[in-house]
Amino acid sequence: MEQASERRGLLRGPQNFWAGASLVAIAAFSFWAGRDLDGGTLRSMGPGMMPRAVAVLLAGLGLALVVGSFIREGDHIERWSLRGPLFITLGAVAFALTIRQPGLAVAGPLVCMVAGAATPEVRPRELAVFGVLLTAACAALFRYALHLPIPILVIPSVVVI
Repeated sequence: MEQASERRGLLRGPQNFWAGASLVAIAAFSFWAGRDLDGGTLRSMGPGMMPRAVAVLLAGLGLALVVGSFIREGDHIERWSLRGPLFITLGAVAFALTIRQPGLAVAGPLVCMVAGAATPEVRPRELAVFGVLLTAACAALFRYALHLPIPILVIPSVVVI
């Protein structure tokens, strides 16, 4: 049986390599998606400056992982289930479908419950409490502290907050 120290080949950390390559791919997509946004200057930042800065940091971290995978021993890629990515994606879709109507009061706890199902160790009661507290914090931050026009609760012909 081959030991970790006896691995052959140039690539010594396949898991780090693929993680870094994924980060670089996401950064490249971010650059492409924001190519039409004006970056502005440091004195007058444009809408494209922050996405580009985050993409640069993401690419840098990804490249560091890729380079490190050739230098240090690392883990092999293990099998993984689709449960995590599936429920995280479903949580994002649930949020997108419910944020405008019925609003954050429903979308926040819903996304916590759906995305929380990504792990088999989920505790529904704790997750529900976390979802309600996180939603209250988001409402306080985005609606009241930052004065963003985010709907909190929308029930047509009844209430609009």
